[in-house]
Amino acid sequence: MPCRAQMQRMISKSLPHLLRPRQGSRSRCYLSRLSTLRRYEDTMLAAMFSGRHYIPTDAEGRYFIDRDGTYFGDILNFLRSGDLPSRERVRSVYKEAQYYSIGPLLDNLEDVQPLKGEKVRQAFLGLMPYYKEHLERIIEIAKLRAMQRKARFAKLKVCVFKEEMPITPYECPLFNSLRFERNDSESKLFEHHCEVDVSFGPWEAVADVYDLLHCIVTDLSERGITVDHQCIGVCDKHLINHYYCKRPIYEFKITWCYNLAAKLYKA
Repeated sequence: MPCRAQMQRMISKSLPHLLRPRQGSRSRCYLSRLSTLRRYEDTMLAAMFSGRHYIPTDAEGRYFIDRDGTYFGDILNFLRSGDLPSRERVRSVYKEAQYYSIGPLLDNLEDVQPLKGEKVRQAFLGLMPYYKEHLERIIEIAKLRAMQRKARFAKLKVCVFKEEMPITPYECPLFNSLRFERNDSESKLFEHHCEVDVSFGPWEAVADVYDLLHCIVTDLSERGITVDHQCIGVCDKHLINHYYCKRPIYEFKITWCYNLAAKLYKA
């Protein structure tokens, strides 16, 4: 009786050199050499077609992969000749490369836009305390407020500030710095919470307030949420003596559904 290793070699030899993988939900058929699918050893495709695993086939003998086949052609193009997808397909192909565990493709895609820029953005957001939690709070408050008022949109007040200390016209920072030299007891006198729904900051990074606002709007938009924002002033809360909080306050307008009458008018 043949051992397991011998059985694997027998199954591997039985695989044809030309394969027609058929993708699942959006049925697509692709023709590929076995060597192409096995190009990189530590991938799911190489394991699937190693001869060690059973792969279902359809009535015509095509191998069936239960996966949306829209971007499988991009996967094969990289395995064949190292070609990368166009920019608008990069994010989707990256997800497929993750599923098939194709490390070289993942590395290449991470060095091109828009993923390269996303890595920089995520590095900045990693320094932002409770960024994801604050983002969820914006969504929850806006949803609850719109439902309570039976309105198609909701407005929130959001504070976004970079520096620890509020800057006032009565105090000048040290030369070439936006930070103030105060001891711990003095710093506590300036601690307060602005009267807003959500507050972002402070953070340690070169990126400024406008960079963070762009991140907030981008992340909300990617979740299908329409958002507009504008600066409506500063906190201006009296702290102590002649010190006042000058953190900027922004009004966020979250729109959950569009005006039906306006849609009909445009149509």
